[in-house]
Amino acid sequence: MRTIDRYILKQFAPLFLIGLTLFVLLLQLIDLFANLWRYLAYDASVLDIARVAFYYLPKCVSYSLPISLLFAAAYTFGDLYARNELIIIFATGMPLKRLGLSLFVLGAALSVASFQFEDRVVVRAQKAKKEISKALLKQQRSSNEADVVVKSDAGRLVYSVDYYNDTDKTLNGLSIVERTELGGFERYIQARKARWTGDSWTLENAVEYRYSDGKLVNAPYAQTGEFTERPETFRRNSLEVEDLPARDAAGFIGDLRAAGLPTAGALADYYRRFAFSATPLVVLVLSVAVGGRFRKNVLLMSLLASLVASVIYYVFQMLSMMSAKLGYISPAAGAWAPAAVFILCGAVLVTTART
Repeated sequence: MRTIDRYILKQFAPLFLIGLTLFVLLLQLIDLFANLWRYLAYDASVLDIARVAFYYLPKCVSYSLPISLLFAAAYTFGDLYARNELIIIFATGMPLKRLGLSLFVLGAALSVASFQFEDRVVVRAQKAKKEISKALLKQQRSSNEADVVVKSDAGRLVYSVDYYNDTDKTLNGLSIVERTELGGFERYIQARKARWTGDSWTLENAVEYRYSDGKLVNAPYAQTGEFTERPETFRRNSLEVEDLPARDAAGFIGDLRAAGLPTAGALADYYRRFAFSATPLVVLVLSVAVGGRFRKNVLLMSLLASLVASVIYYVFQMLSMMSAKLGYISPAAGAWAPAAVFILCGAVLVTTART
């Protein structure tokens, strides 16, 4: 590593750690004061509130990482410009893109680390935080579902359930329509109740209807263990992609697709998991491009630029995700469009900056 790279990182690191600490503290305080009156109303102890804050900490780090990087890099280059050090560096013939190379490499490394951190730590911690918060605020939600309709096996099987009991893993008032590959009627099965045995459903008092010689006939259904749709399928409204690790989220989307349910929203959230991990690289490219343009009021201008850029980025991301979930654009485009646009703008600004 060249001397100039070490010098840039030495100036950058303390600012980044200070910014990360301040932004994490700010997010913790916002969450605390937003829910404090609820905690007090339900007599939550200080220890319970501290547990909620502890499990919210990884998510705060995830949210604070991009804006902290943006602030630290913008301030570093702005301070170098204010002290006329950039003039000396540029006089040697070094372009801005080479000067920011160490931060670009750092951004790429942090992007990879950010995905692993989000997938292995943040998801689990956020799930625990939600469970503790719901328990403290008496907001527990039942996993039971009523009037459920599920398609399976590419639409060949259609389940209609009056009531799914998640505690007992039972289906009450079950009707199953089996269709041929061409979509025609194959058979109809009706059962008072079905119970999950661990690998298949056992139907109680089930009757099977088929056409024979042009007439609809019925007979008691013989248990064959052929219906293996997992119980989670009948309560999937309580699941969210954001609460699942990437591998489980991919399996969940596959289940949605196999059941014939909409997947646009889930796919958009799944792709966003990868797109959001690229944010450190995006903000560092952008901050290097704009950081050297501040000569006066460096601290204030760097902080202001960081906040403005972050707001624009997250609003753009919100709009693109909404468009993807409504079907106006593809899920992949909705997740990756903000990162692609911002890194392109940053790259243009870096390459065209006057040095």
